[in-house]
Amino acid sequence: MSTSIWRKKPVAAYQAEAAKSGLNRVLTRWGLTSLGIGAIIGGGIFTLTGIAAHNHAGPALALAFVIAGIGCLFASLCYAEFASVLPVEGSAYAYAYGTIGEIFAWFIGWNLVLEYMMGATTVAVAWSGYFNKLLHLFHINLPENLVNDPVTFGGPAFNLPAFIITWVITAILVQGIKEAASSNNIIVIVKIAVVLFVIFVGSFYVDTNNWHPFIPAEVTDADGTVHFGVGGVLTAATIVFFAYIGFDAVSTQAGEAINPKKDVPFAIIASLVICTILYIAVSLVLTGMVPYNELDLKAPVASAFSGAGINWATYLITIAATAGLMSVMLVMMLGQTRIFLGMAKDGLLPKNVFGALHPKFKTPYKSTILVGFIVSLVAALTPIDRVSEMCSMGTLLAFSMVCIAVLVLRVKQPDLERPYKTPWVYVIAPMGALFNFFLMTQVRENTWYAFLIWGTIGIIVYFLYSRRKSNLNNTSE
Repeated sequence: MSTSIWRKKPVAAYQAEAAKSGLNRVLTRWGLTSLGIGAIIGGGIFTLTGIAAHNHAGPALALAFVIAGIGCLFASLCYAEFASVLPVEGSAYAYAYGTIGEIFAWFIGWNLVLEYMMGATTVAVAWSGYFNKLLHLFHINLPENLVNDPVTFGGPAFNLPAFIITWVITAILVQGIKEAASSNNIIVIVKIAVVLFVIFVGSFYVDTNNWHPFIPAEVTDADGTVHFGVGGVLTAATIVFFAYIGFDAVSTQAGEAINPKKDVPFAIIASLVICTILYIAVSLVLTGMVPYNELDLKAPVASAFSGAGINWATYLITIAATAGLMSVMLVMMLGQTRIFLGMAKDGLLPKNVFGALHPKFKTPYKSTILVGFIVSLVAALTPIDRVSEMCSMGTLLAFSMVCIAVLVLRVKQPDLERPYKTPWVYVIAPMGALFNFFLMTQVRENTWYAFLIWGTIGIIVYFLYSRRKSNLNNTSE
């Protein structure tokens, strides 16, 4: 019996699981890439660009996207190598379990809840906001206590649109990955079309004078907050990082990919590169159409077009943002249930709940319904800023740990077959880990306290339940 908290799951065991997965293998290379783009393009580009440009980077918003994109690219190259070696649905959790040890893997899996479940919650609240704006455009007004949480409203309230959309997405996911992917593909086409529309049409209204100075002079508030200058651009990079969250969700779909060893690495890198190029172009257009200090903080894309006198575009952009956020929710919730499935297979979570597959749809329906239940309630009752910061913390930790784990596997098992190998791994992996750890240091102090409390609860659960129930508990090392 192995009782070490550092016991590892053999890579051969993962490869055997991949060969006999009960999930339907229906996702192609471009289907996976579409899921990645669907997860990435969402609230980040439609909302956070205004805050990042107006308060921190000015026209250098494009540079902030480049910095954040480079950091994510380092992590994505490491994810791609792991996805080719371990084509299973556990993402960073599975990669850590096969390389560093069980306690480490559990801690990552526990914190991936922050990325996927809290990410879906954040997007559900953002979707409610855009849906409400869409109704306003058609002169339909819902009561304020039905479109806000109790904290924001200042009294009894329930965010009904956020609650309902979560259950719509849950129903789609229970039906199956093929149906979910088909729904996602339609939404992704709409999103990319509108982003290209913003770039193409907006470019005709760009005034290059709005780009000067490209990096505005640094200003420091009385509380020490830095705006603009190099420090402001770095702060903006930590803000727009949220716009990149989601590319790693591709790795959670390995169990449903037709050819995971080749297609998952391709989709991870392709979706990130495509979105980075689109983000840079959009940020240059937005800061060129109107002066950066005139961008609206909540709806920067729509405000830029209104400022340029293209009011009809506001309808199109609002509709696209509403549809686009649905696909982000879909991929986030899909990723969460697949990580739970991987942990249940290893005995770290109850198999009768998190590992149960629907007899007809072949989906983990019990955990999908449970995730939908939690997300719907938290989205209906919690302010968006609290959950979005926790989501970033969980993601940054996972990215850092994957960069470290790929190095560990290279050293410990240099002869392992790697269909895809991270280039310059001894440079890229450490830089990816350091970059993402650095971004964690930029998060507010209160968020750190909440993060540490969440992590402590996770460790307690591990020692009380998961360590004893682990499949490796009855296997010699």
